[in-house]
This record gives sequence, structure tokens and C-alpha cells, in this order.
Amino acid sequence: MVRILLQMLICLFCVSSSYGQHIATKTNLAYWATTTPNVGVEIALSPKTTLDISGNYNAWTFLPDGMSLRHVLVQPEFRYWPCKSFEGHFFGVHGFWSKYNIGQIPFISSLDQYTYRGHLYGGGVSYGYHFALGRRWGLELSLGVGYAYLEYNKYVCTECAELIGRYKRHYYGPTKLGVSIIYLIH
Repeated sequence: MVRILLQMLICLFCVSSSYGQHIATKTNLAYWATTTPNVGVEIALSPKTTLDISGNYNAWTFLPDGMSLRHVLVQPEFRYWPCKSFEGHFFGVHGFWSKYNIGQIPFISSLDQYTYRGHLYGGGVSYGYHFALGRRWGLELSLGVGYAYLEYNKYVCTECAELIGRYKRHYYGPTKLGVSIIYLIH
């Protein structure tokens, strides 16, 4: 068992020089549109497969109304590229985990009066396309659908923390949206 895990780690970090790009860094503009700083790294595992890991962190509370978008999100994805890594179409399988504290958002009816604090995790499948913008730069579009499980507490407002209830929900639908700028490192 230890030997197998060791071989998997060696395969993950030892990149063969027999094919194109091996490592990329990226940021998702769709998350930036929600004021969420994010960064991702994608590593080629073989000529047609990659592992993408992205992380987001938003710590903002907007005053004076107390609107909150605070969360942390981690989203790994295994990708298969029909041609070769970082070129054209790809299909993926992704997972995700998030801890959040959101609410008091006046332009979303279900979030305008309450604050929700909890955890979210799940997974799904995705499709995307990588557009080359030069030798090292690219634009990536992706969309994923799948399942998410949410456990959260519902509060009257951000500061007072008057608990209304504890909930568990199952969600099926879109789980990933990406409009990412990519920089190919190696």
C-alpha cells in the first residue's frame, strides 16, 4: 500500500519531458466578479490528463448594510483532454468543499433578510475549452453540473446571530463556472 502511494506521488510530481506544457497557474474571472480572490494550479499527469486544484477566499463584509460574502472554497478536478493537455476541449470530474457565511444581500430575494453559515461539499462532471492566446497565455471556459450537500444555520442578521434554525439540503444542478486566464509556466 505504501509503495503504491509512493508511486502515485512520484507520477504526480515527476513530469516527463516527452510532451508539451506541464504546469499552469490560473485565476477565474467569474469569481473575481463576486469580489472573490482565487488562484489555481494545473499539473499535467500524462500527455492527455491533468489535475487542476483551485482555491478561493472571500473575507468581505460590506458596510453599512452588513452584506456578507465570506467563504473559503477548494475545488480539485481531474481532466481528460482528447488531443493533448492544455489544448482544446477537456472533460472533467470535480469535487469541492466550502465553508461560508453569506447574507444580507439586497438584490437576491432569498438572501436579503437572512444570513446563512455552514458547509457545502459535493462533486460533478464538467466540460471546457482552452483557447491559446499566445505561447504561454490562454483563456479557459468551463461549466460543471453535479451534486452538493449543504449543512447550515440560518440567522436573522449578520451581527445579532439570532438563530432561526439548522438545515440540511441536497442540491442538483450547476456546480462550476469558469472563465479563467491561464499562464503556462513550463
